[in-house]
Amino acid sequence: MRAGVLSAADLVDRALESIAALDGPLNAFVTVDAEAARLAARRADAERAAGVDRGPLHGIPVAVKDIIETAGMTTEMGSAHFAGHVPGQDATCVRRLREAGAIIVGKTTTHEFAYGPTGDRSRNGPSRNPHDPARMTGGSSGGSAAAVAAGMVPLAIGTDTGGSVRIPAALCGVVGFKPAYGAVPVHGVFPLASSLDHVGVLAGTAEDCGPAFRVLAGQVPASATQVGSPRVARLVTDAPPLVDPSVAGVVEAAFPDAEEVTFPGVAELYQVYAAIQGSEAYAVHADRVARSPHLFDPEVLDRLRHAGGIPGWRYVRAAEARESFRGRVAALLDRYDLLALPTVAVPAPPIGARDLEVGGVRVPVRDALLSFTSPWNLAGVPAVSVPAGAVGGLPVGAQLICAAGREETLLAYADRVRAVSSRAPSRPAPPRGEPR
Repeated sequence: MRAGVLSAADLVDRALESIAALDGPLNAFVTVDAEAARLAARRADAERAAGVDRGPLHGIPVAVKDIIETAGMTTEMGSAHFAGHVPGQDATCVRRLREAGAIIVGKTTTHEFAYGPTGDRSRNGPSRNPHDPARMTGGSSGGSAAAVAAGMVPLAIGTDTGGSVRIPAALCGVVGFKPAYGAVPVHGVFPLASSLDHVGVLAGTAEDCGPAFRVLAGQVPASATQVGSPRVARLVTDAPPLVDPSVAGVVEAAFPDAEEVTFPGVAELYQVYAAIQGSEAYAVHADRVARSPHLFDPEVLDRLRHAGGIPGWRYVRAAEARESFRGRVAALLDRYDLLALPTVAVPAPPIGARDLEVGGVRVPVRDALLSFTSPWNLAGVPAVSVPAGAVGGLPVGAQLICAAGREETLLAYADRVRAVSSRAPSRPAPPRGEPR
């Protein structure tokens, strides 16, 4: 655009045409506001012609998860509880995007109230994986991941409470970045679990996540980062949860020079996470559960009712365990610049699946999706999922962790991992026909 080869209007038209052509089988979008997007594109082009340059997002089409408030555009949280809800103001993160010249083209499908890692429980139906529409996108930011993976938009915003940006990024073959806790304001984002909620970014490359992160975080643009040779620890568990051997092989191959480090207690950490997340989620929804249970998706309602039974002492002990874990992570990140491990233990499961076989053992799908992402929400540290290869034609994500303040090194190294992986999946062919 700076060279005058493309205009914001061109990019928005391409995005809207792609959404019209591709979204039917994928259900990535809940709503699209073509008129407002085209108006914003004309404004961006006029500003640029007048010498106003708002930065690298000026004129770029962006999709926003439908749990983040957008003034004048429906925000339904994937739930009948908020059917037709139109906020009067933008969430802080959306306001910052608009101030940077980004163009909001529409809202993307979310698991109801973001309370699920599968992405297939929403008022408007499941989002579907562009690599195979019979497969999950993962959740809860599944629509945002599908929109980027299919090439409908170059950038999308999601939220991440236990992996909800990184899980769908891994399953759909894109990059998903969760900044440090508190780095991006959550004002105007419907809460799931307030001590774990993050706003995150999904894009085709980690390099593209950088400018968006800096805008969302209100940071001054950083100079180019020299990655060098960071000290990388590849974390391996000393006990279950199990990892699909093919997934483990792809991730191991992505970090041939990393030092292998035993990472104990993943299963226990998942229980700590579940106690905190469940308790905080029920606190948000207790009145709705009592007053209008019929408006919830049945599975989401069952999860909330179960969460309502978590005793207070378990929440208190989980909070104490979280503090202990944060100390462990800080010690690791004193020794290593980056920590590496699988994002998700399995390739994308079929839509509707609730258990699957991993290494000869039946495990809940929810556990398989969340076990390796949720610890980093407990720790509150930056984490990114980057495509590292494929298993059976489905993407596999490698996850990288860093200390707060090291995000530039994290994102630069993440793209290096993708570049050297000969098995990284290409963008899927456009879906055809009805979903299987």
